[in-house]
This record gives sequence, structure tokens and C-alpha cells, in this order.
Amino acid sequence: MDKILPLIEYGHNDYGENKVQEAMNKWSEIKKLKTQLKLHMIGKLQTNKVKLAVQIFDYIHSVDTKKLAKKILDEQKKINKKIKIFLQVNIGEENQKSGIKKNEVSELVSYCREIDLDLMGLMCIPPADTDPEDYFEEMNYLNKSFKFSELSMGMSSDFLKAVKHSSTFLRIGSNIFGDRF
Repeated sequence: MDKILPLIEYGHNDYGENKVQEAMNKWSEIKKLKTQLKLHMIGKLQTNKVKLAVQIFDYIHSVDTKKLAKKILDEQKKINKKIKIFLQVNIGEENQKSGIKKNEVSELVSYCREIDLDLMGLMCIPPADTDPEDYFEEMNYLNKSFKFSELSMGMSSDFLKAVKHSSTFLRIGSNIFGDRF
């Protein structure tokens, strides 16, 4: 928190977290005092953590199944809160990564719209150790095909290329805070 507090005081209001429990421990008290803060869930979200996630997060960037979407809907209704949602696309079709397959995105978009989730756009993490340019271009095209205005892609190592392809949400924590350990 020592690194975050100066940024909050400076006026930075959006922060990402990978783990629900860490976010609860780190942000619960601060968010009560600083109501302008927006917390983004950028890691894999398991359905058994959705109840807590909906309480602390304002955005979830990693929705990749109908089951998860429905659970978020149910939990946000219980506390009268509307979470902003991004669908995570496994753009590189990597077995070890979360995210919906490209050919299944349309069905999940339709489902989320049908159940009235606040669907903002798509999110991806391209394969590591490759030039992300083609993946970002493909995601931008896919995102626009659904008429989304927001796109979540780009991290510390590739955010400039992501911006070139219309990313509106970037994850650049390690450039600011250093590597996690």
C-alpha cells in the first residue's frame, strides 16, 4: 500500500488486481474512504469467488463463460450493484490460458446482453514472447464487430502497440509498481 497511497493522493483512481482475497484485504477500507476509486478484476475469476468479487470490484475483465456471467448477475442483484464487464478472449488459442474461443464470442456476447449485464467490451492477453501486433489488430476488429467502445488489452511490455489498436484499458502495473514477487 505504500506505493499505492501516493498515486491515490495524486488523483489516480483505477487499479487492477488479480486475486479476489488480496483485493478484499488491500482495498476494503480504502474504498470506503475514497469512493471515487474503481477496482478492476483482471485475473481469472472462479465462480466460488464471485460473491466477494462483486462486493469489492467495479469492473471484471475476465468473464469467459455463461455460468460465470449468470453468477455475476445473480450476486450483483443481491446487493443492487452493476459491475462493468469485459469478456476475455483467448486470442492466441493457448491451452494454458483462460478466455473464450474466438468462434464462441458471439454466443457469449448475445447471452450477456440478453441477461442485461453491463458489457463494456472484450479483453485479451496475447501469447508471450511473440509480437502482439496481429493479435491486437484482430481483437480491435472483433471488438468493433460488436460495436463496443471499450477494449481491454495491453500490459507493461506492449501497451503502446495496444493503444495503436484502440485499447482503452491498459494493465501497466509492473511499470509503475515493479514486478510482483
